[in-house]
Amino acid sequence: MKIYADRFPTALRQFLTDLLVIAWVYATIRAAMWLHDLVQKLAVPGQKLEGAGGGLADNLAEAGGKVGRVPLVGDELTGPFERAAGAARSLAEAGQDQQEVVDQLALVLTVAVLFVPLALVVFGWLPLRVRWMRRAGAAAKLAVAPAGRDLLALRALATQPLGKLARVHPDVAAAWRRGDDSTMEALAALELRRLGLRPSSRMAAQRTER
Repeated sequence: MKIYADRFPTALRQFLTDLLVIAWVYATIRAAMWLHDLVQKLAVPGQKLEGAGGGLADNLAEAGGKVGRVPLVGDELTGPFERAAGAARSLAEAGQDQQEVVDQLALVLTVAVLFVPLALVVFGWLPLRVRWMRRAGAAAKLAVAPAGRDLLALRALATQPLGKLARVHPDVAAAWRRGDDSTMEALAALELRRLGLRPSSRMAAQRTER
């Protein structure tokens, strides 16, 4: 499987495109991480609220326990402390809930920022890149195969623009049907050039001999 074309302009374009895609993916991930960290800062009040509420609840519960040891009136005095401790625990739970909401929001926004750019890469650029590598690899194998020239010529005859075919031969279809060597080689070379490939050494040698 070929990764880059043989011809410099095509290979350079592919290389620069690959670099651009890598930079695009890196920038997208960095932006998503930055957004995640930014949203996570919204959880700081919830953390403080949870810490303050939990600490206050523990102190009130401890104070209520000490007051509860007072003879005769201890049970009556612990009631306000227990209610205050319960309210403090509610504050701590509210802080936890706020942090959970922020975590979920950070996750959703991060996924949203990542989805579209990475989807363009995975479902747009990557299939095209892999398809070119497969086609170029198959064409490179055909170029050195005994009957590869004829298959490449047939492919060019079916896919190349009419203007390019006319420059190969005025009646390119008839020449192809006759198996004209120069026409077949020109068509095969045309198909290889379309993929950014050079004719194989065998094809070049045959052209030189003629």
